[in-house]
Amino acid sequence: MTPLIAIPFAVAGSATTVAVSDAQAGPVAVGEWGYPLKGSYSTGRGFGWHPVNNCAFCPKDHLGYDMDQPCGATVYAAGPGRVINAGPMPGWGNTVRIDHGGELVTLYGHMAWDSLRVIVGQQVTAGTPLGDEGSTGKSTGCHLHFEVQKSGTAIDPEPFMAALGLPLR
Repeated sequence: MTPLIAIPFAVAGSATTVAVSDAQAGPVAVGEWGYPLKGSYSTGRGFGWHPVNNCAFCPKDHLGYDMDQPCGATVYAAGPGRVINAGPMPGWGNTVRIDHGGELVTLYGHMAWDSLRVIVGQQVTAGTPLGDEGSTGKSTGCHLHFEVQKSGTAIDPEPFMAALGLPLR
């Protein structure tokens, strides 16, 4: 039997605890896609409007899915593609963006400075280490801001990943 780990987490006024198997050697993958974190993670703000009390710079319309492990946890590519950004981006801080083709892009924001392990133009697959979880840009604590964009517009990552057999919790 695999042990489960539950970790409480709060980001920007919301808190949820999740428990998943922590026995896998890398992030769980289904086909060519996988989770951007390995093992257990906690969730904060999901997609859509989420007010943040006492945060003047926090957006009212949250366009991603916040996932947390301890600061410095490795962030992985969720799917195959080509790195189109690896460095600072306004709001997201130290960020990696991956073009998966078909006008589909994933974004991994708030990663720690000097932690990126990929460069622009690099081909990646699900499970390729991108960098480390941090708190750069408009962030109130260490977490990964995972965003999915279709044709330049952010879409809800939860149903997107669930359709791939990778439900976000």
